Amino acid sequence: MDNGKAVAPLRRRAGWVGYILRGGPRQDGIPERVRAEIRMREDSAERLIGWVQLAMVVFFAGLYSLAPRAEGADGFNFVPLALAAYFLFTVLRVGLSYRFALPAWYLVVSIIVDVALLCALIFSFHIQYGQHPTFYLKAPTLMYLFIFISLRALRFDPRFVLITGLVGVAGWLALVGYAVLTDMGDMRITRNYVEYLTSNAILIGAELDKTIIILGVTLFLSVALYRGRQVLFDSVRDHAAAEDLKRFFAPEVAHTITDSDEALTAGRGEIRNAAVMFIDIRGFTRTAAGLTPATVMQVLACYQKEMLALISAHGGRVDKFLGDGILATFGAVEPSETAAADAVRAACGLPAAVERLVPRALACGWPEPLRAGGAVTYGALTVGVVGAANRLEFTVIGNTVNRAAKLEDANKAQATRVLTDLETFEAARTQGYREAPLDLRPAREVAGIAQPVDLVVLA
Repeated sequence: MDNGKAVAPLRRRAGWVGYILRGGPRQDGIPERVRAEIRMREDSAERLIGWVQLAMVVFFAGLYSLAPRAEGADGFNFVPLALAAYFLFTVLRVGLSYRFALPAWYLVVSIIVDVALLCALIFSFHIQYGQHPTFYLKAPTLMYLFIFISLRALRFDPRFVLITGLVGVAGWLALVGYAVLTDMGDMRITRNYVEYLTSNAILIGAELDKTIIILGVTLFLSVALYRGRQVLFDSVRDHAAAEDLKRFFAPEVAHTITDSDEALTAGRGEIRNAAVMFIDIRGFTRTAAGLTPATVMQVLACYQKEMLALISAHGGRVDKFLGDGILATFGAVEPSETAAADAVRAACGLPAAVERLVPRALACGWPEPLRAGGAVTYGALTVGVVGAANRLEFTVIGNTVNRAAKLEDANKAQATRVLTDLETFEAARTQGYREAPLDLRPAREVAGIAQPVDLVVLA
């Protein structure tokens, strides 16, 4: 028991060390495609960092070339060399970032080079101005270190922010150490702030303040990014899920689900006038029973692709695939003033679409010419969410939906291919449909519908 208590803190510490070294939470359980999306965004951020740094060096080079030379700078000027070296290194890094994903070790090396060039430039000031090394401790150029630290935050990986800050602290402490340990001359350590500012004296507290500020900024940014990295993972995963939803739902439905201000719950819906179309392959179950699953699925894929194109071309949306059946809606997801006319036009195009499918279905192994029937109805229906708390479905329900299913079945008894009822056809005519029907069959009995139906044959 005592051993277990002693091991637990070690495991927690090891967990924290692993958390820091990984740059945040584990990626276990995150799909590879999501991890690939995260890597792509990180690579894009790395290119952005390179371009920002390149813009910085070009800006400062231009500014340096236009500004008059500072008075008292009689020694060798290292600034042009530092800017040229930084420019070449940055161009190399930007170029490489477009060829492949820069490995972590290269990014660490580039951070060290960035900070080393900055520290070398600061160090050169006492040579350039002929002063004691304490002179460079007062140079405002140190502030550029914060730009390097904040630039690393663009990648959203806290490890590189942390490394930049720690390397910067190490570089600054090395500069302070050199100034303190070199030949003192007229330099001395003081506690007088005025003397520190107006002479070559060193105020240890001031240098500690700079170090603490660099560490503080680094740690605060790192903690924020460690906390934000989980948000990044969740955000990318949710984005990928939302994109996947668009493949399973109509885009408008996907947006309704992902952009809803409140969590969707079963029982939410609204009544809307819309058209419904049912499509079904004739003799599918009988024929499919003698074929391999691969052949059946291949034929279904061709059929569903063709039907989806037909429905979408007329402004419809597939509500669901029902094996060889398809339930499509017009004006249900988004209100439409021409829903009935659009649905009738799509239904009239069904026979030609099926004819185009016949050669492909035969080539896939379907033993006979493909045949399909359809039906269209228009009226009030409920659009909304059904199901239970952990299993929801966005769908349409109501008598208009049931009526379309019954009319589609009636094609067999009527020896037709596409049917609608007179009410739907008249609504389509009101909405701009001008084609004449193939046939009118008033007061026909339809299985599952209590009252006789005035049928309109579209094909």
